[in-house]
Amino acid sequence: MTESRSLPVPDGLAGERVDAAVAKLLGFSRSFAADVVAAGGVRVDGAVVDKSDRLHADTWLEVEWAPKEPPRIVPVEVPGMTVVYDDDDIVVVDKPVGVAAHPSPGWTGPTVPGGLAAAGFTIATSGAAERAGIVHRLDAGTSGLMVVAKSELAYTHLKRAFKERTVEKVYHALVQGHPDPTSGTIDAPIGRHPSSDWRFAVTAEGKPSVTHYATLEAFRAATLLEVHLETGRTHQIRVHMAATRHPCVGDTMYGADPGLAAELGLTRQWLDAVRLGFEHPRTGAWVEFRAEYPDDLQHALDVIRAA
Repeated sequence: MTESRSLPVPDGLAGERVDAAVAKLLGFSRSFAADVVAAGGVRVDGAVVDKSDRLHADTWLEVEWAPKEPPRIVPVEVPGMTVVYDDDDIVVVDKPVGVAAHPSPGWTGPTVPGGLAAAGFTIATSGAAERAGIVHRLDAGTSGLMVVAKSELAYTHLKRAFKERTVEKVYHALVQGHPDPTSGTIDAPIGRHPSSDWRFAVTAEGKPSVTHYATLEAFRAATLLEVHLETGRTHQIRVHMAATRHPCVGDTMYGADPGLAAELGLTRQWLDAVRLGFEHPRTGAWVEFRAEYPDDLQHALDVIRAA
């Protein structure tokens, strides 16, 4: 069974890439919109178009697609995922690398909700079933602290807190070289990379993105930073550090030196969500949680310190 829409190209979408415009117009994810275009499901004035083509005003847009079944939460034990705190409203976990924040199309690995379900936790919120209780995300390739709402009160409160930027999110990042100045703010919009669907970049059309950083320790070839996020864009720290020519060590997707990563035994970016603070949704009291570095990041840090 397929669905379809047929309409004139809105003035506000003239000049947009086809995949980006379809995503905005129909509420699709960018990747699903790209899949629809690749399947020949988008026509402009009767002609099939490519995802990188641009829309023009005074043309007719037709979109046909097969709706995807929403991903399901599959209870699967997640080795290494520890519960840092738990009460009737929230559960805070230390998420290992290789675990997604929630199920999504195409992801077949472990997820935070699946791990919690396997451990006997019950999440009861109005969020989408596959994102039950998820109020913020960490990349699958990034480890560290995540809070999950267990009650509707917590879900509503924490969603608002993240939107209003009243949550303190602190990361440690080992980056190549030595940032100058040693402490500062990176204020640069982030959007989809113009030529790579799975990467992001600093672009004029991107969303406002603000990252604050401070040097904790400097080494011969790298610097350990404490990073505070004011916004929460996908890959924000990775993109901002790469844009300053100081990518996270091990982050070869964003230009890191693979030789240094191999020297340190790293197979992913050195980036960890070490501290998370917010007002407790029921009591209003400020609560703060901390996590230790996982073994692979600690090992890399020990090696670079010894050097």
